[in-house]
Amino acid sequence: MAFEGSCHCGNVSFTVEAELPEAAVSCNCSHCRRKGFLLAFFPAELFTLTAGEENLRSYFFNKHRIEHKFCTTCGTEPFAHGANADGSPMRAVNLRCVPALELDKLQVQPFNGAEL
Repeated sequence: MAFEGSCHCGNVSFTVEAELPEAAVSCNCSHCRRKGFLLAFFPAELFTLTAGEENLRSYFFNKHRIEHKFCTTCGTEPFAHGANADGSPMRAVNLRCVPALELDKLQVQPFNGAEL
């Protein structure tokens, strides 16, 4: 079962070939905290950008390990590119950009990204 997500204006959209997550990570790093992200991580091969590659720009900060992708029209960051500890490519999906999710039902797991 797959789920879909998009930026606010709809110019950027994606599909993840996975079940809707039941848990989310809430990171307290300066970037995630300011944007209020609730994140879930998936292997890159399960993620497909279905529209809007030309509308995306990248943002890097700190150690430049994560490529944050945001829509140049509405400013929403629906996902980011990164790597797992083993080096395999992953996508960090901003679950606030997945309309099918009931955010209040997610088990939120804090992550201390401010210490990294």
